[in-house]
Amino acid sequence: MIKAAEERAAKYAAILNDLRAKRPLVHHITNYVTVNDCANVTLAIGASPIMADAAEEAGDIAAISSSLVLNMGTLNSRTLESMIIAGRSANVNGVPVIFDPVGAGASKLRNDAAARVLSEVRIGVLRGNISEIRFIGGIGAGAKGVDADAEDANADAAEIALSLARRLKCVVAITGAIDAVSDGERTAGIENGRPAMSGITGTGCMCSSLVGSFCGTRGDSFDETVAAILSMGIAGEIAYEKTGNALGSFRAAIIDAISRLDAQTLVRRAKLYEA
Repeated sequence: MIKAAEERAAKYAAILNDLRAKRPLVHHITNYVTVNDCANVTLAIGASPIMADAAEEAGDIAAISSSLVLNMGTLNSRTLESMIIAGRSANVNGVPVIFDPVGAGASKLRNDAAARVLSEVRIGVLRGNISEIRFIGGIGAGAKGVDADAEDANADAAEIALSLARRLKCVVAITGAIDAVSDGERTAGIENGRPAMSGITGTGCMCSSLVGSFCGTRGDSFDETVAAILSMGIAGEIAYEKTGNALGSFRAAIIDAISRLDAQTLVRRAKLYEA
């Protein structure tokens, strides 16, 4: 059993090595609260970020990128149009699109924006917290701002991810105390991470940037998404061991841990299962 788990982890460790060899270009249209962290975590894992949200260049940049990350954190009408332009260009050029529907369920603007992105852009990976994903799935959620609501904590994340992945025909990743990733056929659970990660702004956004970094590597969005979320969880554990609840230092230590993460550490520390 232990050997089988190590073999699965080794698969994701190999993707990490491939990422660093390829150094994919990751186009972000993300939010201004966490844009610096998103750029730095992308660099730390070994990819190359470009933060281009002007409509005049969004399509051109998406076309030459290895992946596209769309993040609704500080949504406005200007950036929404840029997301649509970039997403369509990515689709035409075979570039995987990662969508982070931050705050879906919290306001009509966000709800309408999420619906528009999902209807006009072919998404490769949908990543969010349990409240956001439950709302996208039409299950209902008690969203309060951009954080997951405590009332949603007991929902079956793996089952929700599996069902929605089948419906949307994309990979669905739900991050939380136990992360769940599904492409509608394969489902993985990841138990790495620390509760303190929810105490700082940007860990979800950084996780989406890691998904974008990994998804620009091989072309298997399920395996790449699992590798990304596994990496984020392990980095959170390592950072917490160094800093505890000193949240400012913890935030910086996560990026440090990502930059130092290697295949051996990933295999040794991985806590995952696959259905």
